[in-house]
Amino acid sequence: MIAYLQGTILEIKEESLIVLCGGVGYEVNMTKNNLSELQAGREVTLYIAESISPYDGTMLYGFISKEDKELWTLFKTAIPNTGAKKALDLLNKALRSVADFHNAIIKRDPKILTGIFGFTSKTAEKLINSLKDKMDAIAIQGQAKIQVLDEAPYMSEVLEALTALGFSAAEARRAIEQLYQNGVKPNEKIENIIPQALRILKK
Repeated sequence: MIAYLQGTILEIKEESLIVLCGGVGYEVNMTKNNLSELQAGREVTLYIAESISPYDGTMLYGFISKEDKELWTLFKTAIPNTGAKKALDLLNKALRSVADFHNAIIKRDPKILTGIFGFTSKTAEKLINSLKDKMDAIAIQGQAKIQVLDEAPYMSEVLEALTALGFSAAEARRAIEQLYQNGVKPNEKIENIIPQALRILKK
């Protein structure tokens, strides 16, 4: 079983790359998040997991870190009806901020999962129900980016409102972070916060 690869990136595709190791090219499926950080011609080291597909045979899945691989494995084994490819899609969204994803699961807050990470409401509930007692076993990467959610939990409703208005999860996160830096009042009413967030997004 292949567990680790080190070689030169020969080609980067939309959902995979080919890494050249000892004269052999291995096609490795990866998250778009990770692929965006890589360049053809550069050296790369990847943690590898193998998965057998009834249609495509043995497929390789690659991860930049051991923690990414562990989170992918947790998704695949703990969430019902989740195969290797679906687990990779879930990981791609969680990698926006693993610390915030962890907090959302532990606090059982579906609004953060929908507003920040772009999961549907149904998927958010499924993630919480499947992972709420298992996330503590996963090493947390990085610091939480949405600090204001800990001090003002109602801000998750602002996130939900912004995404409902058509803004992306990344845009909503940027607005929330800016509000926090501007010193938003913990007792401020939501109807007053949303216009402030919209002004930030229109700049």
